[in-house]
Amino acid sequence: MDGEQALLETATDRANEYEFWLRADISVENPVVNYRWLLDGIQNGYQWLNGTGLHTHDVTDASDFRISTHTAPPAWASEAVLYQIFPDRFAKSVDRPAPDWAIAEGWDSPVIGRGPETPYQYYGGDLDGIIEHLDHIQSTGANAIYLTPIFPSRSNHRYDASSFDRVDPLLGGDAALRRLSEAVHARGMHLLGDLTTNHCGNVHEWFKAAVNDPGSSEAGFFLFNHHPDDYVCWFGHRSLPKFDHSNPELRKRLYEGEQSVVARWLGPHGFDGWRIDVANMTGRLGATDLNHEVATTLRKTMADASPDALLLAEHSHDASQDLKGDGWHGVMNYAGFTRPVWQWLKGPSEVPFEPGPFTAIPRLSGSDIVASMREFSAASPWRATSHALTLVGSHDTMRISTMLGDLRLVAVALGLLASMPGIPMLWAGDEIGQEGVNGEDGRRPFPWAAKENWNSERLALVRALFEARKQSPALRQGGLRWLSVGDDAFTFLREAPGESILVHAARAAHASVRLPSETVGGNLRGLAGTADLHVAENGLFILPSDGPAFSMWRCGSTSQDTRWQQ
Repeated sequence: MDGEQALLETATDRANEYEFWLRADISVENPVVNYRWLLDGIQNGYQWLNGTGLHTHDVTDASDFRISTHTAPPAWASEAVLYQIFPDRFAKSVDRPAPDWAIAEGWDSPVIGRGPETPYQYYGGDLDGIIEHLDHIQSTGANAIYLTPIFPSRSNHRYDASSFDRVDPLLGGDAALRRLSEAVHARGMHLLGDLTTNHCGNVHEWFKAAVNDPGSSEAGFFLFNHHPDDYVCWFGHRSLPKFDHSNPELRKRLYEGEQSVVARWLGPHGFDGWRIDVANMTGRLGATDLNHEVATTLRKTMADASPDALLLAEHSHDASQDLKGDGWHGVMNYAGFTRPVWQWLKGPSEVPFEPGPFTAIPRLSGSDIVASMREFSAASPWRATSHALTLVGSHDTMRISTMLGDLRLVAVALGLLASMPGIPMLWAGDEIGQEGVNGEDGRRPFPWAAKENWNSERLALVRALFEARKQSPALRQGGLRWLSVGDDAFTFLREAPGESILVHAARAAHASVRLPSETVGGNLRGLAGTADLHVAENGLFILPSDGPAFSMWRCGSTSQDTRWQQ
């Protein structure tokens, strides 16, 4: 505490032949308190237990468990399953003329996944079209919708906003957002928006004012090397000028205070939170790093405007330094979930070097990917891990069906999405088996008129998996305990007061995993299509050894359940 370490005595809470549990009281005197367990005087001698596991040598604080006293995320977030929608491609309620920048396409026209035409193909999806399909969305188990940007722009992705003051008329305008929000909330669901705080479009009204008048207040919103033509932009894309967050007026207009863009669009007729695009780069340039200030200011503005608002950040690598508990509630967990799942399930293939912000996806063993998951989880408070957005694909990635090919492997990926800690996100179309070789190609229009082409088996699986999650406190809010990890299969428990769920995932056939009934209970009741499992005469459960396969059971009563009664 206060920068000094302290060694506290623990007591044995309970024990049996296979496990023992320790208990200790910790005094919390700082906003975030690190701790780890020193196991000494036991069978295996001196060991430290931290978020990455057991170590027979002294360790740094980097992977400690953490207690955060910062305000918790909204309660609804721990129950949430998000359904991501790219508005131009989900559903169309009416035909609208294409704008001057667009290439008008029919709903069944092929998407150009890579090329100069890619950002300009216009299919005409809108917000009222989403309302027409809320039954389908809810049937997947989703109870929250995440929309990629809805502000006007000169592209189909709308990350190059021309204004933050109105909803794009191509989507139905402000009135359509109000109708969608009210329809979503009437079902007890939530709605999440997407905001770019790192940049805007070069046709944004603020940027045009900055270019036209170097003495304008808006000129200070951007980073000009030489006015007006030389300015900092996102990855060199001149259409995306970068904001200067040291400017007080920019902060006031964009995210600081009740009159800001962030506050204005929250509420019962708008959004229940924001996903911040390129959050990892926001406020960062060279020696300047205002990212934490941006995140905490955003958080305060949102809390003042709508106390139950959720703040998520786009982040594709190690976000631990940005997750201390007072800023982002969580991040898109590409690093700690998505990449490990891909690396484990993808087939062997040559991994070419591709310069850029994203590293390669080699095929790795179960031991390696579990170690990676534990490493990233251990680097942040559990609250951040449990509110991270878990995903197996998004509008920025190859479709999971295309990446894995084998439908059984896709089922394993979806099973892990439904069963591991975090806020699961379904990318619209994955539930029916849509394909796409990259992010842009994966943004194919949803085939509402061709249901005969849907993968009905996949849809049934998604519904079953997320219904199981809905009915399980352990899957939604429980802790995580690894039981067995091998190259081709791993097994873990999700545990909450009164309930434990056993999960077994396999990418291939493997040696049988045997678990004592003292750990997992006297019977295992299958969930989401998994068959019940009965204990063998020797008191062990023998888990299925085939693969690829995903299995999930609700555990019967065990001696460990008494810990919730003390």
